[in-house]
Amino acid sequence: MRRIVVTAGASGIGRAIAERFLADGDQVAICDIDEGAVAGFASSWPAATTAVADVTSEADMAAFLGDVEARWGGVDVVCANAGTGGPAGRIEDLAYSAWQRCVATNLHGSFLTCRWAARVMRAEGAGLIVLTASTAGIAGYPLRSPYAAAKWALVGLTKTLAMELGPAGVRVNAVCPGAVEGPRMDRVVAMEAAAQGVDEDEVRRNHVASVSMKTWVTVADVAGTIHFLASDAASKISGQILAVDGHTETLAP
Repeated sequence: MRRIVVTAGASGIGRAIAERFLADGDQVAICDIDEGAVAGFASSWPAATTAVADVTSEADMAAFLGDVEARWGGVDVVCANAGTGGPAGRIEDLAYSAWQRCVATNLHGSFLTCRWAARVMRAEGAGLIVLTASTAGIAGYPLRSPYAAAKWALVGLTKTLAMELGPAGVRVNAVCPGAVEGPRMDRVVAMEAAAQGVDEDEVRRNHVASVSMKTWVTVADVAGTIHFLASDAASKISGQILAVDGHTETLAP
């Protein structure tokens, strides 16, 4: 039985990841900033450990992760999944506060999560850390500079931690989802449509047209990739940036 931590695990990609491991009978702990979503997850999966926590709060994360460590004594897989889309618009029109919120959730939250995971896994001599980046972390993304900058930073963090932790037997990888269908992408489409001055249907068509496989990604696609990374078949995969996107050709509108 593996011990799995997933941040932002009460909905979307995070919930799909958590449920994939729970279906295997693994121990799973999730945190999420959305109190209602956490309550719903706990109702569906009473055996899981759940907490309401803001990944940008050092105190919140210390409480959540400290509780996990006290319960389990260690951890096998940590998914630093929490993120936010941030604002859309030309950089000269963006508020600094919006930039800060986007970077904090995507990058600083991953730092707090990975810092804990690195200490615990180094002591155990094994483990897997998976960061949720984005295709925006491997390509330019016009009108979404805060999001792209934060996700590119996660790619750098992944590569660096794989080097730091590899000698201790700890693997670190990033997954880069493309356009993942669901409520979060609906909000992104609406935001991008407003920033571009076009209707939402056009934005949706452009997203699909820019992917070689001409399709959306599902949360199950992303969860399945992470499930594979946690398997024995992936025991020598580390420091990799894995796009789960049907091959994004461009993120330009």
